[in-house]
Parts: sequence; C-alpha cells; structure tokens
Amino acid sequence: MATRREIVRARARARCEYCRLPEALSGAVFHVEHIIPRSKGGADSESNRALACPRCNERKGALRDYRDPRSRKIVPLFHPRRHSWTAHFRRSSDHRMILGLTPTGRATVEALGLNSLSRQALRVIWHDRLSDLLPFD
Repeated sequence: MATRREIVRARARARCEYCRLPEALSGAVFHVEHIIPRSKGGADSESNRALACPRCNERKGALRDYRDPRSRKIVPLFHPRRHSWTAHFRRSSDHRMILGLTPTGRATVEALGLNSLSRQALRVIWHDRLSDLLPFD
C-alpha cells in the first residue's frame, strides 16, 4: 500500500505544486504540506495536502490569504486541489519568471517569493540545459 507521501508525490508528478520546480532539480526533499493549515481549520487528509519545495512551504507557513499587489485586496492563495495552475499563472517568455494572471496568482507569487533571483536562475538552467530530461509541463 502506498504511503501518503507517495500518493501526494505521484499526484504532483514530483514537482512543487506552487513553483513547479522538480524535486530532482532542487537537491532537497520536498514537504507534504497542509494547503489549509491545521491551525486555520484545515483537515489532515490527502485532499488538503500538496507537495511543496522547502522554500515555498517555509514562505507559505500558515498563510491562507495575502494581499494582491495590484488591487491591494486580501485574496486567497493558490489552492492546488481547487485551482488550475495555468488559470492563475504562466511563465514569462524567457522562462525566468512566474507571472500571476489573477489576484490569487499575483498574491501567491508575492507571498511565496516565486521570482526570487535564485528561483529565476534555477528556471534558466532547467529550461536551457535540462528541459529534455525534466520538461516544463
């Protein structure tokens, strides 16, 4: 019988469900995190779990909502079980940046620091040198 970690990891295709970084490229063991934190009433179930790289998980912490940098309104963060990644985000043409398309997307990019310089550098390496082995999608 598969463990919870194996189920969540397979569902995520071994990628962070927020920044989409492949676990194999990161050099770190990814976390099986609570999408809605237990401290905020989230369940301890597979439907409330996501695979997250350590950086996204640490930045997200117990957050559920964040301020959209454009409208300045508080909006929910991206929820991998309820939202489609491509409805809320896209990559820039040079593959460096993750662009938020919606208030939720923009707030998530900001809250999780998805476009830090280190993440941009990893995406360039991924796209330029490793995309044959680890396709973007």
